[in-house]
Amino acid sequence: MESSINTRIYAIDYIKFYSIFAVVVIHTFPLDHLAGFYMLDALSRFAVPFFFMSSGYLFGRKITRSKSTETYFIKYLMKLLSIYALWFLFYCIYDISVLFMTHHGAEATDDILHYLDDFALLDLLYYGKGTSGYQLWFLPALVWSIFILYIFFRLKKIHLLILASLILNLAGLLGQSYTMFYKMPIPTRDALFFGLFYSTLGFFIASHKDKINKKRMTIKIYVLLFSCFAVLQVIEAYLLDRKLSGSHGEYFISTIFLTASLFIFVLQYNQHGKNLFVTKIGADSLGIYVIHVFFLNLVNLYLQSTGLKMSENFIWSLFETLFVFFLSFYVYRLMQSAKKLAGI
Repeated sequence: MESSINTRIYAIDYIKFYSIFAVVVIHTFPLDHLAGFYMLDALSRFAVPFFFMSSGYLFGRKITRSKSTETYFIKYLMKLLSIYALWFLFYCIYDISVLFMTHHGAEATDDILHYLDDFALLDLLYYGKGTSGYQLWFLPALVWSIFILYIFFRLKKIHLLILASLILNLAGLLGQSYTMFYKMPIPTRDALFFGLFYSTLGFFIASHKDKINKKRMTIKIYVLLFSCFAVLQVIEAYLLDRKLSGSHGEYFISTIFLTASLFIFVLQYNQHGKNLFVTKIGADSLGIYVIHVFFLNLVNLYLQSTGLKMSENFIWSLFETLFVFFLSFYVYRLMQSAKKLAGI
């Protein structure tokens, strides 16, 4: 049980380790025509919803006990925005550098100008698109989700938001794997259709944690629930994409039950994973998240320059995943240490 607002929930960091590893798996392993790779991709889709849910939970846990909710809200949002702006600029500089090094003369200038011309305000402020750092979409999605969540919190209408965001999330499936019914004309991997529901669900759980903790279940039951919902998610993804006329999705109906069961386990066994190395890695999951695509890009550049085709090789994919994952972790730790030494 949580004794105070300052009690660290190690179980969140513990699950974040598996979540961030799943994200790297999604970005590393090839998707098409190999059933094992496809199942691995589908199974890993709990990761980003868990990040949204844990963010909503921790935001709710803090703000409901804060004396100055507006001050905390602004501080929280400014931190997210600064991280997003920094890494968006980082990937922008990286992309321009690659164009400059791989092209020459007027061709390089034209490609760089075309790259800059492609930036759209909506992509920059909402979708987080425009650079090779495609994973950065999560940050503006979280910013907008928390922004909407805070408004409804101040209005004391969270119960309405949980319902509205659920409806939006289900509607967003029409832009994911349920396109056989209707294909949404806009992207649904965003704040409104994706991040808002899971962030609100996390906030809702934070507001009702005492009631939830009264209905305590054993770890074995949670393992059973997670296993069942994980299998259900893989089956749902496979049937929709491979057997029906849907398309590849990034979240599903079963994702709701899978992520919720995982998070309630975290809530009831909040000290699970304490002092474990994987838990320490999970605490740096956001750092790994923002930087790992940079190393993936470098690996892909090397493969392209050498003409090697390794994407369908399981051993290579496994090695690349582990290499990029741990390299991202240790480089991020070095960056944090450098910041402390510099007094930043």
